[in-house]
Amino acid sequence: MGFFIYMSDQDFLYWSGKKLLKAFKSKELSPVEVTKASLERAKHIQTECNAFTDFFEKQAIDLALKSEKVFLDNAQEPRLLEGIPFAIKEEFAFKNSCRSSSSKIFKDRIDNYTDVYIQRLLDQGSIPLFKTTTPEFCLLGTTWSDLHGITTNPWNKKYTPGGSSGGSGAALATGACAIASGSDIGGSIRIPAAACGVFGYKPPYGRNPEVPYGNLDYYSHSGPMARSVEDIILMQLSTAGMHNQDIASMPKPEDFDGNSNLKNIKIAWSDHLCGFEVEDDIVTNMKNALNLFEKNGAIVEYVDPKLPDNILDAAGTYLTALWGTSLKEIAKGKEELLCAYTQKFIEASKEKTLSELVHCNNVAWDAYAKFGPIFDKYDAFICPTNAVTGIPADHGYPNLEYVFNGETRKTEETGDESMWLTTPFNMLSRLPVMSAPTGFASNEVPTGMQIIGKAYDDNTVFRVSLGYEKAIPWLFDKNNRPKL
Repeated sequence: MGFFIYMSDQDFLYWSGKKLLKAFKSKELSPVEVTKASLERAKHIQTECNAFTDFFEKQAIDLALKSEKVFLDNAQEPRLLEGIPFAIKEEFAFKNSCRSSSSKIFKDRIDNYTDVYIQRLLDQGSIPLFKTTTPEFCLLGTTWSDLHGITTNPWNKKYTPGGSSGGSGAALATGACAIASGSDIGGSIRIPAAACGVFGYKPPYGRNPEVPYGNLDYYSHSGPMARSVEDIILMQLSTAGMHNQDIASMPKPEDFDGNSNLKNIKIAWSDHLCGFEVEDDIVTNMKNALNLFEKNGAIVEYVDPKLPDNILDAAGTYLTALWGTSLKEIAKGKEELLCAYTQKFIEASKEKTLSELVHCNNVAWDAYAKFGPIFDKYDAFICPTNAVTGIPADHGYPNLEYVFNGETRKTEETGDESMWLTTPFNMLSRLPVMSAPTGFASNEVPTGMQIIGKAYDDNTVFRVSLGYEKAIPWLFDKNNRPKL
């Protein structure tokens, strides 16, 4: 067959990248058709959720035509992500596009290069469709800024899609793309993955190369977001491995063998970590997920990880001291252009001392001394991703109220770490972590759990995540998609 069959039903917008590849190879679908439909969907979603900062329509269609030719000619082997629609988080540099960092300071900054993480995904044939929203300098677990406005959760627009990769999460949840890039320094991949009902992977530190100087911050990770674990794996196959501009980059791990058998996998779990309060719906949904593991042969046991009670304070100090100090220099003389939450963050950083920063690393050592031995007995550890679902879309100083189990509460002025169980695993950064969807809270916002593996053991996390995904038939079926 030398031509493509065009489909009237656009259900393919919710297909995984792997399924799209299969359809491209069989000529059931064309990359051009999928690219055009994805862009059309995104433009509609923009009016609903405000998830995009830039569109690359001409470039995307030109690249899709080249991918289409690959499948028509059969003269070369399609690349790993050939023709797959791809969202770029606004924080990443993409040549000839704006990288504002969602700040008025950089509203006109155009990059003349592409970040290595993005380039590796492009080199495998993905089609860049648009850039997605973030909070200013990726500072929040929600997604809004004075420059780009408020991004809302497509499942319930009253609430946040999470952050800082909130636009990427919303794009995936609405079928506007199959794969998306994210970055994670305190949970910024996993928070929106959970809030939007998709998968998000924080790889071990150094697994994916990054650009200086963020590559030397061991809390910082670039990683994949997608609606399927198989797409997460394809993205990691595309991006992992050493790079000559990143001294912290690690060798590529052994290729995942596709094993999704959960029989006799030993899973430890907890619902609280270091004093977190977690909403009832989130805990209930996670326990239902744990029951699925048991039904599929896994051994599931509750443990108390005994993480230090001061881990959140220490992580907050680390992020404020390093991040805030760098932002102070960037914003010097332009402070009036900053969002109120960025100004508050910079002010807090001025109070931090070098001895406090040293203390943060002592807490990290103590935390892993307690947590690491869990993996002597278990293959994976599971806990919630987010502690709260009822977070308004504009949460972040000066808007500090949120709803927890029906009760109105307030977060601290300079941090919201108590709402996410993600930050401890940025401190324990060599541990791979997948956020996986577990269902929905009563307010219709999705819930998620983190699947944590031992240091640099990506493939066990992939195995556990893939086995779980295959056990949840409701994931993005026609009855479980945002109703916009």
